[in-house]
Amino acid sequence: MRIFAAALAAFLVLSGVASAEAPFWELKPTGTDAQLRGLSAVSGQVAWVSGSKGTVLRTVNGGRTWESVGPPGTSALQFRDIEAFDARNAVALSAGTGESARIYRTSDGGRTWQESFRNTDPDPAVFYDCVAFFDRFRGLALSDPVGGKFRVLRTWDGGRSWHVNSTEGMPDALPGEFAFAASGQCVTTSGNHAWIATGGGAKARVLESRDGGRSWKASDTPLPSGPAAGVFAVAFKTPWRGVAIGGDYEKPTDPTPAFATNNGHGWTAGKQAPVGYRSGIAYRGNGLVAVGPSGTDVSLDGRSWKVADTGSFDTVDCVGFTCWASGEKGRVGRT
Repeated sequence: MRIFAAALAAFLVLSGVASAEAPFWELKPTGTDAQLRGLSAVSGQVAWVSGSKGTVLRTVNGGRTWESVGPPGTSALQFRDIEAFDARNAVALSAGTGESARIYRTSDGGRTWQESFRNTDPDPAVFYDCVAFFDRFRGLALSDPVGGKFRVLRTWDGGRSWHVNSTEGMPDALPGEFAFAASGQCVTTSGNHAWIATGGGAKARVLESRDGGRSWKASDTPLPSGPAAGVFAVAFKTPWRGVAIGGDYEKPTDPTPAFATNNGHGWTAGKQAPVGYRSGIAYRGNGLVAVGPSGTDVSLDGRSWKVADTGSFDTVDCVGFTCWASGEKGRVGRT
């Protein structure tokens, strides 16, 4: 019986079911009050976070200490997304319009940075939201629609240079449609596939590419859409198994379901969904972790959900069963 109880306890911990005595997140003080919407988990020890006030932080010891390693002279920028390959190599995206939309790359742990992209298009519609990589070399950065179609940057050299992708393979955007720079998860990849999460228009959609970002196909989702509503984050375990989550950020506790699954044949409303707006989601093993300003929810099977924490977070990223989350006022947590 003792052996069974120990095995059960271990299973519950690995599955993400927190006990009443143990909080789901162990908070890791960062020493900043910046809003940290960008997050990249490399391992249980190494993670990068980024956000307002030009903030980029790195830990290599599980969050016990953090280094402030942001590019110099960028305190006016908002690094809404960051993608790290290891403890030394990372790409940070500054969201915004005009020349505030930039991409930086470091290969020495943040001691020095290369500015690899700066927007020079004066069109006010240009607004870069998020970035994602297929591997250490190929990546995409997403802007809201320009001239009626989403604009995508592509890189083939690990973020050292970027090129505007042709829009010939991009479907027309809906009136009012855009992406949310809320969690760095409005674009994601798996294998050679990529997905773009949208909202703002008459329908909340996900655009999918199966050829590395050259061409795209739009699919409707059952999530609500509107000026402040839509799909905020997408995550895929494999190219044929994924989820979408969101809601309305102006109604953070709205019970309207805002979660859908995809098995390679379109989007289906989840049988159960977290209550309230959720801006970030990630696979934890075969389960899921979703976060938002009103709390954290966990699911072991993608069908049923349990409230795990009521603290505010904007984004989440997991490596195996170890997850990191970050958000307002410099909050960072690790499972």
